[in-house]
Amino acid sequence: MCSANEENKAVTNFRKYLQIPTVHPNVDYSKCVEFLQLQAKSMGLPSSVHYMAPKKPVVIITFQGQKPQLESLLLTSHMDVVPVYPEKWTYDPFLAYKDEKGNIYARGTQDMKSVGIQYLEAIRRYVNEKLTFDRTIHVSFMPDEEIGGILGMAHFVKTNAFRSLNVGFTLDEGLASINDVIPLYYGERTILQFYIRSSGTPGHGSLLHYNTAAEKLMFVVNKILDWRTSEKMKLSQGMDIGQVTSVNMTMLNGGSQLNVVPPELSAGFDVRMATDVDYRNILNTITGWCQESGDGVWLEICKRNEQTTPTKLDDSNPWWLKFKNECNKMGLKLKPSICPAAGDSRYIRQIGIPALGFSPMTYTKILLHDHDEYLNEKTFLNGIDIYYNIIKALATE
Repeated sequence: MCSANEENKAVTNFRKYLQIPTVHPNVDYSKCVEFLQLQAKSMGLPSSVHYMAPKKPVVIITFQGQKPQLESLLLTSHMDVVPVYPEKWTYDPFLAYKDEKGNIYARGTQDMKSVGIQYLEAIRRYVNEKLTFDRTIHVSFMPDEEIGGILGMAHFVKTNAFRSLNVGFTLDEGLASINDVIPLYYGERTILQFYIRSSGTPGHGSLLHYNTAAEKLMFVVNKILDWRTSEKMKLSQGMDIGQVTSVNMTMLNGGSQLNVVPPELSAGFDVRMATDVDYRNILNTITGWCQESGDGVWLEICKRNEQTTPTKLDDSNPWWLKFKNECNKMGLKLKPSICPAAGDSRYIRQIGIPALGFSPMTYTKILLHDHDEYLNEKTFLNGIDIYYNIIKALATE
């Protein structure tokens, strides 16, 4: 127990972790690895570090089960955080300042250093209580999730090191909630990022040239924006953002000066396709619009993620049944949803392993990637209690 003025050791560990600036770009993970290895050592647990590329470490901390032949439980989080604008913060974003209300301000409090420490602190309780479970529990700390995980989880799942973990189920990050209903992510939309490039007749801005890049580009752009409008209508009808396809024009490029009609223009788009959308039909439709607009207009794909099968939330998934049962015992309210963005879980699901995204942060303003990101220490400690029960159930055959 802590005295009135003594900080809970779990909170202290959380704040120390937040004070390590694993911030993009050019993240230095070395101090973070040292911190995590120290945490493992303090519990008498083995840890290992696997480098997916130079300076791209994956840290694994293991709590060995009594039946190692059983599939293991993987608790995953990422070490990296997004950039900050210090002048927009009330407190230094890597100071982990705690105010009189117990709010801890730092980049990564919600996304997602809290969850990584909550995993460890739940396991620390098991160690202190000398508890053992049937299944082995692995806790992974990944690099580069905030920039797509290409040299993190995307690579790691293809390695012998990952296969040796014998993972049967994974818990990953969710999202804070402004009320008592916790989002539970069981799938994610598919990312499609592309350019529409248009070439046409160049010339002086005083003339009305035929077949210009702009008029052909705008034909396709308007078609795509009409598609966007139809998806927005679904939101007004009560559908969740994870259930619809988001379409956003994010870049416009071309031209040299105002009195010159350019030979080429382009528009860039970020699309997140709903799980029931066939990307091949989308590509065929966009290609058709390009052809319809005239010669010299084409689709250039920059990034397309493989579509993944959502994790089943029914009686066929025993992991889900145990997870749900523990949440029911604690009176937790869950909102199963498709994640509107995409995290490391997608790489887990792509290889056929079920995964759920879950961050127990109720009555908390959603501030991931925002200025003055914070988490209250009571909410943080309550999350440890929640994980303590859930992990125990999942690790028991």
